[in-house]
Amino acid sequence: MSLSITQTFILPGMDSYTLVIVSALASTIMAATMYLLHRASRRTPCLLDWSAAGLCFLASNALALLAMHHPLPFVVAPGIANAFYISGHYLILAGVRRHLGRRPRYDWLAALAILIVLLHASGVADGAVSRRLMLLSPFVVGINASVVWLLARQPDSPARGSYFPLMMVEAAFMGQMAVRGLFLALGQPMQLTFLGNQILQTAGSLMVLAFLSLATMCCALIVIRHQELALRSASLTDSLTGWLNRRALLDMAEREFQRHRRSGEALNFLTFDIDHFKGINDQYGHAVGDAAIRHVTTVSAQALRGYDARFRIGGEEFAVLVTGEGNYQARQIGERLRTLIENSPLLVDGQRLTLTVSLGVAGCQPDDLQWDDALRRADQALYHAKRHGRNRLSVWGEDLLPAATARLA
Repeated sequence: MSLSITQTFILPGMDSYTLVIVSALASTIMAATMYLLHRASRRTPCLLDWSAAGLCFLASNALALLAMHHPLPFVVAPGIANAFYISGHYLILAGVRRHLGRRPRYDWLAALAILIVLLHASGVADGAVSRRLMLLSPFVVGINASVVWLLARQPDSPARGSYFPLMMVEAAFMGQMAVRGLFLALGQPMQLTFLGNQILQTAGSLMVLAFLSLATMCCALIVIRHQELALRSASLTDSLTGWLNRRALLDMAEREFQRHRRSGEALNFLTFDIDHFKGINDQYGHAVGDAAIRHVTTVSAQALRGYDARFRIGGEEFAVLVTGEGNYQARQIGERLRTLIENSPLLVDGQRLTLTVSLGVAGCQPDDLQWDDALRRADQALYHAKRHGRNRLSVWGEDLLPAATARLA
């Protein structure tokens, strides 16, 4: 808490010294909480920025406490104290930038801190505390506004809801800073002192205390929500291919099946597997086998539509949920996939290994009681394709009729 920007005043039972102590404690909690969360999850570097922000706020409060007991040079208190205070706000912004995959821009932080110190050293910030408040408030408001702007621009996603609390805290703090600056700019007759006792200063000090406490919880919420989504994604995603796994199929297929029954919209399953995959493993080894699986899924994704749900349901077995299209369109999608894989060989030690797949297509029928009835028919069509030469696609109900299905069973 800076001595010049957010100076405290005396309230019954809470003087300026107490407020600085409490703010220092809140800063310490912020720094420690963010650092301990980072120790538990080292893949979240933004926590280091937010921990450093807590340390900057702590350093600002430490200088404020020191100035209450010993006279300090003006460039130190409030000069360096203000530089630490504004750096703390910037490091929250840097953490947000890093969380969103952007550069934290520590060069901007260094330039900002040097500018604040030079303003105090050059005498520009000399004079009344209200003058420094109006001089430095735009820096804080600009940083807060940048945090709100970055988070507000994020696309709709499961993680977006975790950004709103921090946006609200930053906006509220930005608003009270702007209001106080405007109040002073209008020439209201209020003389703020270095260790003053005016209500305007106390309101600012209490807002800083609330900001530190709430920002800590909001930053922790963002990280915890991000980790929750990452764990959920890992539990539903195949680690080798990045496609969804069988567990995800159970949830998504049931949801699509219920929507199909309500709306009558077509729902088809496209299943396929790699031809002669055991021979690939036996001849080239499991490492090449894994590479073949990754290659097939990568090429397949180019043939599928962006909203087609893709699943790895076995070793070299895959399924695709094709919604809103009939058998004919599903056949077209499957043929495009088959042709693209056949024409995209895998390079193994400089040699071109041609891979092919067999596919089966089946749609949900009006008398189906559950979605896996259609998946079972798609598997039967896939088996038919393998029995009739591989590297081909069969559609249940066209290439494979119900009577033939009974004989295969």
